[in-house]
Amino acid sequence: MAWALSGVIWLGMANTTFQELEPRPVWAAMRKGWRRRCPSCGEGRVFEGYTKVRDTCETCGLELHHHRSDDLPPYLSIMIFCHVIVPLVLIVEQTWHPSLWLHMSLWLPLVVLLSLYLLPRLKGAVIGLQWANRMHGFGLEDEDEPVQP
Repeated sequence: MAWALSGVIWLGMANTTFQELEPRPVWAAMRKGWRRRCPSCGEGRVFEGYTKVRDTCETCGLELHHHRSDDLPPYLSIMIFCHVIVPLVLIVEQTWHPSLWLHMSLWLPLVVLLSLYLLPRLKGAVIGLQWANRMHGFGLEDEDEPVQP
């Protein structure tokens, strides 16, 4: 569990004491991740390919292999482009009443391109969020060991 108390993050683990940790900038880490850069240094690339995460940052050596972004980036991608595309589809339909083939030729490529654009950026932002909040291995050097006071 992590709690933010007056600008300091307290990391509590089961059957251990608490350790005071320096806060990490959440929005800055997410912006670096959005740019597909290392959340720590902002220089190294996070991905090897389209969405394959590197094991470590090539610049600062931050271990990235233990991230757990799972289903959140696709979910956010779908939520964002549906909130953009559906109102546009409804406006176009109510205003001009185009035929079905015109709808398909316009909206399907737009949905595909927008989702391909958003997915790696959102995945990088989620990795940045996890790093900033010390989630899934981004916290202590060895999270299996109890924290010593």
